[in-house]
Amino acid sequence: MEAEGQHRKLISEIPEVDIAISMGCNVGCPFIGRMFDDNWGLEDPTGKSDEEFKLVIKEIEKRVVELRERLRSRN
Repeated sequence: MEAEGQHRKLISEIPEVDIAISMGCNVGCPFIGRMFDDNWGLEDPTGKSDEEFKLVIKEIEKRVVELRERLRSRN
């Protein structure tokens, strides 16, 4: 199931990025044309409750905000 307005993308459709983060999840990530800058080592919530998904979503959100703040402080 895909989120409304979203579609699957081929690796070749991923735009060039400045930073690449692996979520971890004990799943091998495809090579996207560059090495990952960090691996957040999050647990894969597949097959778990909605609450588990929400916890992982909140952790991702927290880490993105922290990353944004670190990048801003560099400039």
